[in-house]
Amino acid sequence: MPETSIPGKAPARAPRVLVVDDERSIVDFIRLGLQYEGFVVQTAPDGQAALRLISEFKPHVVVLDVMMPKLDGLAVAEAVRGNKDTGIIILSAKDEVQDRIRGLEVGADDYLVKPFDFGELLARIRAVMRRRNPSAGPQLQVQDLTLDESTREVWREGRLIELSAREFDLLRLLMMHPNQVLPRERILDQVWGYNFFGDANNVEVYIRYLRQKLGDEEHKLIQTVRGVGYRIKP
Repeated sequence: MPETSIPGKAPARAPRVLVVDDERSIVDFIRLGLQYEGFVVQTAPDGQAALRLISEFKPHVVVLDVMMPKLDGLAVAEAVRGNKDTGIIILSAKDEVQDRIRGLEVGADDYLVKPFDFGELLARIRAVMRRRNPSAGPQLQVQDLTLDESTREVWREGRLIELSAREFDLLRLLMMHPNQVLPRERILDQVWGYNFFGDANNVEVYIRYLRQKLGDEEHKLIQTVRGVGYRIKP
Protein backbone atom coordinates (compact mmCIF):
# COMPACT_ATOMS: atom_id res chain seq x y z
CA MET A 1 0.00 0.00 0.00
CA PRO A 2 1.26 3.50 -0.78
CA GLU A 3 2.01 5.79 2.11
CA THR A 4 1.71 9.53 2.39
CA SER A 5 2.63 12.13 4.93
CA ILE A 6 0.34 12.82 7.89
CA PRO A 7 -2.58 15.06 6.80
CA GLY A 8 -2.21 18.62 7.97
CA LYS A 9 1.52 18.45 8.56
CA ALA A 10 2.53 19.80 5.13
CA PRO A 11 1.29 22.96 3.42
CA ALA A 12 -1.36 22.52 0.74
CA ARG A 13 1.04 23.46 -2.02
CA ALA A 14 3.95 21.44 -0.71
CA PRO A 15 5.98 19.64 -3.40
CA ARG A 16 5.06 16.00 -4.00
CA VAL A 17 7.60 13.18 -4.26
CA LEU A 18 7.00 9.53 -5.13
CA VAL A 19 9.63 7.11 -3.79
CA VAL A 20 9.78 3.80 -5.67
CA ASP A 21 11.94 0.98 -4.28
CA ASP A 22 11.39 -2.60 -3.13
CA GLU A 23 13.86 -2.18 -0.26
CA ARG A 24 11.72 -1.06 2.67
CA SER A 25 14.49 0.41 4.82
CA ILE A 26 15.55 2.79 2.03
CA VAL A 27 11.96 3.81 1.33
CA ASP A 28 11.29 4.60 4.99
CA PHE A 29 14.56 6.53 5.35
CA ILE A 30 13.82 8.74 2.35
CA ARG A 31 10.15 9.17 3.21
CA LEU A 32 10.80 10.31 6.78
CA GLY A 33 13.56 12.68 5.69
CA LEU A 34 11.45 14.30 2.98
CA GLN A 35 8.41 14.63 5.23
CA TYR A 36 10.65 16.32 7.79
CA GLU A 37 11.60 18.81 5.05
CA GLY A 38 7.95 19.57 4.25
CA PHE A 39 7.36 17.34 1.22
CA VAL A 40 4.24 15.27 0.65
CA VAL A 41 5.48 11.73 0.03
CA GLN A 42 3.95 8.56 -1.34
CA THR A 43 5.76 5.27 -1.89
CA ALA A 44 5.52 2.28 -4.22
CA PRO A 45 7.25 -1.13 -4.03
CA ASP A 46 7.42 -1.84 -7.78
CA GLY A 47 7.17 -0.29 -11.23
CA GLN A 48 3.54 -1.16 -11.88
CA ALA A 49 2.37 0.49 -8.68
CA ALA A 50 4.61 3.47 -9.52
CA LEU A 51 2.93 4.09 -12.89
CA ARG A 52 -0.50 4.01 -11.28
CA LEU A 53 0.54 6.46 -8.56
CA ILE A 54 2.23 8.80 -11.03
CA SER A 55 -1.12 9.13 -12.75
CA GLU A 56 -3.10 9.58 -9.53
CA PHE A 57 -0.66 11.44 -7.26
CA LYS A 58 0.98 13.59 -9.97
CA PRO A 59 4.35 13.92 -8.20
CA HIS A 60 6.77 16.69 -9.03
CA VAL A 61 9.67 14.24 -8.68
CA VAL A 62 9.92 10.43 -8.71
CA VAL A 63 12.88 8.87 -6.87
CA LEU A 64 13.23 5.56 -8.67
CA ASP A 65 15.16 2.35 -8.11
CA VAL A 66 16.18 0.33 -11.18
CA MET A 67 16.04 -3.32 -10.08
CA MET A 68 12.45 -3.96 -8.97
CA PRO A 69 9.82 -6.67 -9.43
CA LYS A 70 7.01 -6.56 -12.02
CA LEU A 71 8.44 -3.57 -13.93
CA ASP A 72 11.94 -2.18 -13.60
CA GLY A 73 12.84 1.46 -13.08
CA LEU A 74 14.16 2.01 -16.60
CA ALA A 75 10.80 1.02 -18.05
CA VAL A 76 9.05 3.40 -15.66
CA ALA A 77 11.38 6.27 -16.57
CA GLU A 78 10.82 5.64 -20.27
CA ALA A 79 7.04 5.62 -19.78
CA VAL A 80 7.13 8.95 -17.92
CA ARG A 81 9.65 10.79 -20.09
CA GLY A 82 6.92 12.67 -21.97
CA ASN A 83 5.50 14.18 -18.78
CA LYS A 84 7.11 17.61 -18.57
CA ASP A 85 5.86 18.24 -15.01
CA THR A 86 7.38 15.12 -13.44
CA GLY A 87 11.12 14.77 -12.95
CA ILE A 88 12.88 11.43 -12.50
CA ILE A 89 15.86 10.72 -10.25
CA ILE A 90 17.21 7.20 -10.53
CA LEU A 91 18.63 5.91 -7.24
CA SER A 92 20.47 2.66 -7.91
CA ALA A 93 23.24 0.40 -6.68
CA LYS A 94 24.33 -0.03 -10.31
CA ASP A 95 27.27 2.36 -10.59
CA GLU A 96 28.90 1.57 -13.93
CA VAL A 97 29.16 4.42 -16.42
CA GLN A 98 27.00 2.57 -18.95
CA ASP A 99 24.28 2.18 -16.29
CA ARG A 100 24.21 5.92 -15.74
CA ILE A 101 24.16 6.61 -19.45
CA ARG A 102 21.29 4.18 -19.95
CA GLY A 103 19.30 5.79 -17.15
CA LEU A 104 19.70 9.28 -18.59
CA GLU A 105 18.94 8.05 -22.11
CA VAL A 106 15.57 6.58 -21.13
CA GLY A 107 14.45 9.88 -19.61
CA ALA A 108 15.87 10.33 -16.11
CA ASP A 109 16.85 13.85 -15.08
CA ASP A 110 19.53 12.65 -12.67
CA TYR A 111 21.23 9.48 -11.45
CA LEU A 112 22.45 8.92 -7.89
CA VAL A 113 24.33 5.82 -6.76
CA LYS A 114 23.63 3.91 -3.53
CA PRO A 115 24.79 4.26 -0.82
CA PHE A 116 23.91 7.95 -0.87
CA ASP A 117 23.86 10.99 1.37
CA PHE A 118 20.35 12.27 2.12
CA GLY A 119 21.46 15.89 1.88
CA GLU A 120 22.70 15.29 -1.64
CA LEU A 121 19.47 13.55 -2.63
CA LEU A 122 17.46 16.47 -1.22
CA ALA A 123 19.56 18.98 -3.17
CA ARG A 124 19.11 16.99 -6.38
CA ILE A 125 15.35 16.76 -5.89
CA ARG A 126 15.11 20.52 -5.50
CA ALA A 127 17.37 21.09 -8.51
CA VAL A 128 15.22 18.83 -10.69
CA MET A 129 12.09 20.64 -9.53
CA ARG A 130 13.60 23.99 -10.46
CA ARG A 131 14.59 22.76 -13.91
CA ARG A 132 11.43 20.83 -14.75
CA ASN A 133 8.78 22.98 -13.15
CA PRO A 134 9.95 26.20 -11.51
CA SER A 135 6.42 26.89 -10.26
CA ALA A 136 6.28 23.63 -8.32
CA GLY A 137 8.13 25.03 -5.33
CA PRO A 138 5.80 25.67 -2.44
CA GLN A 139 4.33 29.08 -1.77
CA LEU A 140 3.64 28.91 1.94
CA GLN A 141 0.77 30.87 3.44
CA VAL A 142 0.10 31.56 7.14
CA GLN A 143 -2.44 34.22 8.05
CA ASP A 144 -1.59 37.24 5.86
CA LEU A 145 2.02 36.11 5.43
CA THR A 146 3.24 34.57 2.16
CA LEU A 147 6.63 32.97 1.53
CA ASP A 148 7.70 32.10 -2.02
CA GLU A 149 10.57 29.61 -2.15
CA SER A 150 11.26 30.06 -5.86
CA THR A 151 11.94 33.80 -5.48
CA ARG A 152 12.87 33.75 -1.76
CA GLU A 153 10.46 36.61 -1.21
CA VAL A 154 8.23 37.19 1.82
CA TRP A 155 5.12 39.36 1.75
CA ARG A 156 2.78 40.51 4.49
CA GLU A 157 -0.36 42.54 3.81
CA GLY A 158 0.97 43.27 0.32
CA ARG A 159 4.29 44.56 1.67
CA LEU A 160 7.59 42.96 0.67
CA ILE A 161 9.63 42.03 3.76
CA GLU A 162 13.41 42.15 3.38
CA LEU A 163 14.96 39.22 5.22
CA SER A 164 18.49 37.91 5.53
CA ALA A 165 19.19 34.36 4.31
CA ARG A 166 19.13 33.05 7.89
CA GLU A 167 15.91 34.86 8.74
CA PHE A 168 14.28 33.48 5.59
CA ASP A 169 15.31 29.91 6.41
CA LEU A 170 14.04 30.26 9.97
CA LEU A 171 10.69 31.64 8.83
CA ARG A 172 10.39 28.95 6.17
CA LEU A 173 10.91 26.21 8.77
CA LEU A 174 8.21 27.66 11.01
CA MET A 175 5.75 28.08 8.11
CA MET A 176 6.32 24.51 6.94
CA HIS A 177 5.04 23.32 10.34
CA PRO A 178 2.14 25.64 11.23
CA ASN A 179 0.89 25.37 14.80
CA GLN A 180 3.61 22.82 15.60
CA VAL A 181 5.94 23.66 18.46
CA LEU A 182 9.53 23.41 17.22
CA PRO A 183 12.14 22.93 19.96
CA ARG A 184 15.11 25.30 19.87
CA GLU A 185 17.51 22.40 19.31
CA ARG A 186 15.63 21.27 16.22
CA ILE A 187 15.60 24.82 14.85
CA LEU A 188 19.34 25.04 15.37
CA ASP A 189 19.88 21.74 13.56
CA GLN A 190 17.66 22.65 10.63
CA VAL A 191 18.61 26.30 10.14
CA TRP A 192 22.17 26.55 11.44
CA GLY A 193 23.24 22.99 10.64
CA TYR A 194 24.22 19.95 12.67
CA ASN A 195 27.84 21.11 12.94
CA PHE A 196 26.93 24.45 14.53
CA PHE A 197 28.54 24.86 17.96
CA GLY A 198 26.65 27.90 19.23
CA ASP A 199 23.73 27.83 21.67
CA ALA A 200 19.98 28.26 21.59
CA ASN A 201 20.30 32.00 22.21
CA ASN A 202 20.90 32.37 18.47
CA VAL A 203 17.35 31.20 17.86
CA GLU A 204 15.94 33.73 20.32
CA VAL A 205 17.88 36.56 18.66
CA TYR A 206 16.67 35.69 15.16
CA ILE A 207 13.09 35.19 16.33
CA ARG A 208 13.28 38.75 17.66
CA TYR A 209 14.61 39.97 14.28
CA LEU A 210 11.73 38.26 12.49
CA ARG A 211 9.10 39.69 14.80
CA GLN A 212 10.45 43.19 14.29
CA LYS A 213 10.47 42.92 10.51
CA LEU A 214 7.05 41.24 10.34
CA GLY A 215 5.41 43.75 12.67
CA ASP A 216 4.64 41.02 15.19
CA GLU A 217 5.32 43.01 18.35
CA GLU A 218 2.47 41.30 20.22
CA HIS A 219 3.72 37.81 19.27
CA LYS A 220 0.38 36.82 17.74
CA LEU A 221 2.05 35.31 14.68
CA ILE A 222 5.23 33.76 16.08
CA GLN A 223 4.52 32.46 19.55
CA THR A 224 6.92 31.41 22.30
CA VAL A 225 6.19 28.18 24.14
CA ARG A 226 8.15 28.64 27.33
CA GLY A 227 10.76 26.01 28.05
CA VAL A 228 10.27 24.36 24.65
CA GLY A 229 10.56 26.54 21.56
CA TYR A 230 8.45 28.44 19.01
CA ARG A 231 5.51 27.99 16.69
CA ILE A 232 3.79 30.03 14.02
CA LYS A 233 0.05 30.35 14.56
CA PRO A 234 -2.25 29.70 11.55
